[in-house]
Amino acid sequence: MIRKYESSKVLEGIPGAYPRQMFRAAGYTDREIQGPIIGVVSSYNEIHPATAHLKELAQYVKAGVWMAGGTPVEFHTIAVCDAIAQGKGMHYVLPSRELIAAEIEVMVGGHRCFDGLVLLSSCDKVPGAMLMAAARLNIPTIMIPAGPMLPHKHNGREWVMCDIKEAMGEFKAGKIDEVEFSRIEANTCPTFGVCSMMGTGNTMSSVVEALGMCLPGLATIPAVSSERIRLAKLTGIRIVEMVKEGLKPRDILNIKSMENALRFVLATGGSSNTFLHLPAIANELGIKITLDWFDELSRETPCIAKFKPATDYNINDFYEAGGVQAVLSELQEIIYTDVLTVTGKTVGENIRDAVVKRPEVIRTLSNPLSPEGGLAVLKGNLAPEGAIVKQSAVHPKMLIHSGPAVVFDSEEEVRDYFFKDKVKPGDVLVIRYEGPKGGPGMRELSIPAAILIGMGLGDSVAMITDARYSGATRGPCIGHVSPEAADGGPIAIVENGDIIEIDIPNRKLNLKVSQEEIEQRLKNLKIKTKDIEYKQGFLDVYRRIVTSAKDGAVIKLD
Repeated sequence: MIRKYESSKVLEGIPGAYPRQMFRAAGYTDREIQGPIIGVVSSYNEIHPATAHLKELAQYVKAGVWMAGGTPVEFHTIAVCDAIAQGKGMHYVLPSRELIAAEIEVMVGGHRCFDGLVLLSSCDKVPGAMLMAAARLNIPTIMIPAGPMLPHKHNGREWVMCDIKEAMGEFKAGKIDEVEFSRIEANTCPTFGVCSMMGTGNTMSSVVEALGMCLPGLATIPAVSSERIRLAKLTGIRIVEMVKEGLKPRDILNIKSMENALRFVLATGGSSNTFLHLPAIANELGIKITLDWFDELSRETPCIAKFKPATDYNINDFYEAGGVQAVLSELQEIIYTDVLTVTGKTVGENIRDAVVKRPEVIRTLSNPLSPEGGLAVLKGNLAPEGAIVKQSAVHPKMLIHSGPAVVFDSEEEVRDYFFKDKVKPGDVLVIRYEGPKGGPGMRELSIPAAILIGMGLGDSVAMITDARYSGATRGPCIGHVSPEAADGGPIAIVENGDIIEIDIPNRKLNLKVSQEEIEQRLKNLKIKTKDIEYKQGFLDVYRRIVTSAKDGAVIKLD
């Protein structure tokens, strides 16, 4: 048997008899074993809508692989639903990114017979994890984002997932009755796919496309569209071609493509979680990217589009307007158009025929929504290493704010505070010990943030935390404060009543306490831990070796 693929190192000759027989026992014919062998890696499960359709979609990918003369071999990864995981379950969500990347690495590294990979991602942490694995393994790889769900239409308005979160606050404040609340709950997620807002799920799906790691258009085509089925087949065909061409992720993923992806996120008001995932992907490539670089790009990248929850436009509107390729076309003056993509063509070649079909949804660089990008990095004595805010979703009144701190040592404490009607206009709510180590797991505080908006306090109350927020968050919500409280950061020594000054235009976040007082408090600080609750299992391992949020919250022994 003469082979020309990497899998031949495992499957040919006398030593290959053992693995060949395993393939036969699994039902593969001798002809199929001759390859190329393509791993079809799906994050399918039955617990949430962003993954539920991937079982079927994978079959169309496999059909494309077969059409191109390859042999598809399917296996799966975990995929946690952020919506279901809210609260205690959220401790596991960001750490799951490291597990997913490791799952793929172990399957591919252990079997050593995959010539190429097709990665079917779902939402939030899965695209980042799969990009990490692709960079780590560096064998021909192409991705398929899950695609957004369609919105629900009611009374002339389109509803998506973030609307139910804000409805919780509206119901609590008596703005809507139980009947309306139940109707919103029952209808805001009407189809399979990623929730139709510019949350982390659709932001990271778009990052996959902006990086050039999937076929053009795949990030925003609705999950339930037959167009996605056709592109799934074409993806299967393309990965076989990539194997023959020897086109690998590190031919595509580099500092130029990273900058393109970041400018895309900044131009579209994408999720602040991007500032966790891009550094983690860069880490796999041996590239160091910093928050200072992010902010530098934000200051010079106009925001030309915004979507739910920042505006009434959803991801279906984005798709109709031309999607990721249309935005890249508008940004071509400030991005690298010479970088390679999985099509075998450059970004410039891919966007040659891209046009904006709805100019009210995607603006031009000369007529932006704002002169700066949607995300900003704040620094000061409260966040010496940086903090992140989605400035495109902050009420103008709150871009500069000063108020007394009300301090909480967990998400549960601040939720209880909300429901006891204790929040006062002007307050600055400080939630700490929720960072990567302290949480552990750097929980997403999207429910408290949404309740704040729903209660009508988004233009008078700020939230600051060493945890993170969802891409679906809007309002004066500042996250990723570094160093975190569990690392002895200044956020750990804030006391009730301390005045905190927020100045987003000038990128400042300061505790109005003398430097001498700060130093004395830090000297006397006794860091709180959650050893009793997380003294065993994966989260115990994770919190011991996870890095700071500013470095992407990756796990490293050093």
